[in-house]
Amino acid sequence: MTSLPSSSAAPAVAKLAAAAAAPGHDAQAEVEAEAYERTHVHGVYEAIAPHFSATRHKPWPAVASFLQAQHPGSVGLDVGCGNGKYLRENPAVFMLGSDRSAALVALARSRLGRSEEPDAAVAATTTTNAAAGSGVEFSHESGAAISDVLVADGLSLPFRDRAVDFAICVAVVHHLSTRARRQEAIRQLLRCVKTGEAPSGQVLVYVWALEQGNSRRGWDEGGEQDLLVPWVLKSTSQTQQSRTLRRGLDNPTTAKQDAVVANKSGEPPAPTMPAGDGPAAGTGGVGHTDPVVFQRYYHLYRKGELEEDVLAAGGVVITSGYERDNWWTVAANEAPPSQSEK
Repeated sequence: MTSLPSSSAAPAVAKLAAAAAAPGHDAQAEVEAEAYERTHVHGVYEAIAPHFSATRHKPWPAVASFLQAQHPGSVGLDVGCGNGKYLRENPAVFMLGSDRSAALVALARSRLGRSEEPDAAVAATTTTNAAAGSGVEFSHESGAAISDVLVADGLSLPFRDRAVDFAICVAVVHHLSTRARRQEAIRQLLRCVKTGEAPSGQVLVYVWALEQGNSRRGWDEGGEQDLLVPWVLKSTSQTQQSRTLRRGLDNPTTAKQDAVVANKSGEPPAPTMPAGDGPAAGTGGVGHTDPVVFQRYYHLYRKGELEEDVLAAGGVVITSGYERDNWWTVAANEAPPSQSEK
C-alpha cells in the first residue's frame, strides 16, 4: 500500500485570488471561494465523517498542554471541533465546540452524550453567561464541566464579542482557499476572546506545514502550497460503504470498528490509483467496489506565515512553534504586560 499523491490546486486558487482582487467583485469572489470550499472541504467531510472520526483519537501534546493550562471554570471555544476529541480534555473548563460539518457535529454530540442540537442564539447566550461566571454547568456525577457543540461557520461565528477565556482552532484554517478568508477566520477567533484582563484571552491555532521533509508526504520548503490531498474511503461494496456512514453517525464506536486502521500520521492507508479533481469511484467486479477518493483542499503554511496572518488579523503573537508537521501559534488581542514591556 502506498499513499496517493496530492495534486495541484494552484490554478483554481489563483483564479479565486484574481476574482478577489478585481474591483467591485468582492461579493462574487466570496461566492466563488465558498463554492470551491463546499466541493473540496465541506462536502468531503460530510461524506467521510465516520471514517475520519475513526482516525482521530489522541490529542496532540501542545493542544493538550494548552487546554490543561486553562484555569478551572474558564470558558473556551473549539472552532472546527470535528468529532469533539478535545472538548473534555480538561474537565475543569466549559467548552463549546462548533464545526461546519453537521455529520461531524453529530458524532461529537454522540461522544458527549448529547441528543439534541442547540439553537445558535441559545448557545451564544449560554456562552456569554458562562463567561461571566454564572452559567457554567457541572455534572453531578463526575464533577466535570458540561460541554456542548453546534453547527457554525468559522467565518461567521455565532458567539458574542469578548465572551470567552480562550479558543482553539486545530487543522481548520488551512482549508480556506484565500489568504483573506484565512485571516478573517483568525480575526473571528480573536473577536470572541476577552481583552483587558490578566491574562487576556488567548487563541491556539494549528495549520499544516509546508516544511514536512521528514514525513511520508515529502512536502518541504520551496514546494507548492496549495494542494488537493486525497482521502480514500475504502469499502468492499457501495452497500457496505453506505451502511458504515449511517452507522457511524449513530455510533462512533461502530464507525471506528468499520474504518480502515490509520497509520501513525492519522491518514488511512491508500492503494496507488489515479487521483481526480473530485470524488471518484471505480468498480472491481461483481460484489466489489474500489475505494472512493475525495480531494480535500489544503493551503500548506510556510514558516512564519501563520504569524503574519495573526498580525494581519489584528492580533499579537504570544508564542509559536512546530509540532508533528504543523505550525502552531498562541495569539491574543494584546500582548501580556511582561511581553509589552520588552
